[in-house]
Amino acid sequence: MMAQTSLIRKREPLSSLVLYYLFKWSIVSPVINIYFRGKVDGVENVPQKGPFVLVSNHASYFDPLLLSCAVCRPVAYMAKEELFKIPLLNQGMRLYGAYPVKRGISDHNAIRAALKVLEQGWAAGIFLDGTRTPDARIIEPKLGAALIAAKANVPLLPVSLWGTEKILLKGSSYPRSVPVTVRIGNLIEPPHSTKREDLEQTTAQCALLINQLHSLGR
Repeated sequence: MMAQTSLIRKREPLSSLVLYYLFKWSIVSPVINIYFRGKVDGVENVPQKGPFVLVSNHASYFDPLLLSCAVCRPVAYMAKEELFKIPLLNQGMRLYGAYPVKRGISDHNAIRAALKVLEQGWAAGIFLDGTRTPDARIIEPKLGAALIAAKANVPLLPVSLWGTEKILLKGSSYPRSVPVTVRIGNLIEPPHSTKREDLEQTTAQCALLINQLHSLGR
């Protein structure tokens, strides 16, 4: 397992940290705090060092930026592989820790990439449903996050996003100024093994907690 190696970094690469804080304080944080009236609860639950898997609900294209800003650490996300074919975007996304994934199929390369960013000290972000849901609740959680956490032997951090489904309504050409709340739960231990029953148990635990946090509302 990854945790057995002495090569695990305690934090992300310095270049990525510098870029993260520049982008956060110059653009992302002002937009979230002023335009979206952002509220964050439970930030004390976020590990300040070492890798972990951040699991969340998903309802908006803005979710990755909101999550990274709220947890005060860069978060590496899977992104569709087509985006990595664009030269400048490719370098920028990789600097932020993004890694490619083939949509619609089981991608073992994406799992290996997630394990690699965890080994480099990143927090790996995974949306539990694997796609956006209309009401921002977890409906059909996938086992990928639990599998990665089990293989890497790192904890999972459940996070709920409330209000993001209203940012871009169907037919809207610009993001609406709506209140957004991010609630961060307590760390969850990784599954005991990669057996399906263990993965399902941990996944159900994550989904339940995220939906409970979401039900708290604003």
